[in-house]
Amino acid sequence: MKPITLARIAIIAALYVALTYALQAVSFLPTQFRAAEALTVLPILYPEAVWGVFLGCLLANLMSPAGLIDVVVGSLTTLLAAYVTYYFRRSIIAYLSPIVLNAFIISTYLHVLARLPYWATVLSIGASEAVVVFGLGYPLIWYLKRRTAGDGR
Repeated sequence: MKPITLARIAIIAALYVALTYALQAVSFLPTQFRAAEALTVLPILYPEAVWGVFLGCLLANLMSPAGLIDVVVGSLTTLLAAYVTYYFRRSIIAYLSPIVLNAFIISTYLHVLARLPYWATVLSIGASEAVVVFGLGYPLIWYLKRRTAGDGR
C-alpha cells in the first residue's frame, strides 16, 4: 500500500474520531447528530476512505453509551455503508446508503437493547443522517471534486 493511501486512511479515521469526540453530546443514541458521518461519502472519491471511516467509527464508538454492540455492529454498519457508497459511487445510492443502513440497523439494536420505539428511532437517525450526508457530505464531495479535478480523479 502506498504511503499516501495509508496517510489518507489515518487522516480520515482521525477526523472521524475527533469530530465525534468534540461533539460527543450529540453523537450517540437515537437523537444523534454525528457530524463525522459526513465522511462516509468520501469513498465516492477515495476507495481507501472505506477503511478510514470504518476505523474512525470503530475508535469513536469505544466511548458509546450503547456499549460493545455499538462498537461492533455500529462500526460494521459504517463499513458496509462505506463499501456500498464506493460501489455505487456514480449513483445517488452512494449518498443514500449511509442514511438507510444506519437508520435501520442502528435502530434495530437500540430497539432491542434499550426498548426504544423502532420506527421513531429509524426516523430520528435517518433524518439526522440525511442532514449530515446531504448538508455536510455532499458539499464536501463537491468541493473535493473541484479541488482535485486537475489530478486525474
